[in-house]
Amino acid sequence: MTLSDLLEVVRRVEIKTNRLVNDTMVGAYLSHFKGRGMDFEELREYIPGDDVRDIDWNVTYRMGRPFVKRFREERELGVILAVDISGSSAFGSLRRSKRDFAAEVAATLAFSAVRNGDKVGLLLFTDQPELYLPPRKGRRHILRIIRELVAFSPVHAGTDIRAALAFLNRVLHRRTIVFLHTDFLHSFAASPEAQGAGADLTREIGLTNARHDLVCLHLHDPRESRLPNAGLLTIEDAETGELLEADTSRETVRRAYSEVNAARLAELDRTLTQAGVDTLRLSTREPFAHTLQRFFETRRGRRRG
Repeated sequence: MTLSDLLEVVRRVEIKTNRLVNDTMVGAYLSHFKGRGMDFEELREYIPGDDVRDIDWNVTYRMGRPFVKRFREERELGVILAVDISGSSAFGSLRRSKRDFAAEVAATLAFSAVRNGDKVGLLLFTDQPELYLPPRKGRRHILRIIRELVAFSPVHAGTDIRAALAFLNRVLHRRTIVFLHTDFLHSFAASPEAQGAGADLTREIGLTNARHDLVCLHLHDPRESRLPNAGLLTIEDAETGELLEADTSRETVRRAYSEVNAARLAELDRTLTQAGVDTLRLSTREPFAHTLQRFFETRRGRRRG
């Protein structure tokens, strides 16, 4: 891709996602997260009526009388767009790949966050963190994020969501909204080795959600759940290079493939629900803006209730 081609793609994504923010999001739904973070403000003596849970016992012991910590609500939040750019993200049964789709979703979130005065950062990952841009403000920074989303060339092809979340837990020192964009294809498989890795991932997801505010955006191409009737096909795993031949003209083969993927999605949903993480599945074949907004409206209503 030449520089002029890259600039054209960035500009096209900017125009499209900005229009979605203006027409659908109105830059407001990220405010649903406001008030969840707190900054330390002062330490003062205990006054009857203060919440005993705010007592600083170390200071109380040293001073010989009770002291409490006081906090103020954060007026500014950080947003991290954690985007899976592993080999499987290059797949797309239509004209756009899952990575192209992720770029549009992430850019829409980024522009909405900036409209709310929040900082936005980016993590691109495969089986290791490949690029990290700390949260910052401004249109210029957002355009840098879009440029990396559409043009960054990963070194590796595999996926390790646990390592990506562990990285964020090390580098983020304040409560942050983390939007995880991934297809979860290699996360909850049936082999004993994969099940062990899945348990580790589940623990890291729970830890990240406890420290921050994790939202999982499951980017799903419908072709991953159903095979076409196209005769003998050779299917390649984009991350491992493994080849599989399948006679898709046989209904039993197509049905078995669908059943395996249905079981995988059910296990994924069960695991994320058990971890208490808000999750939204977005299909690459459907418009996402209204779906995304309804999701955040529901999330706000649930938390208010």
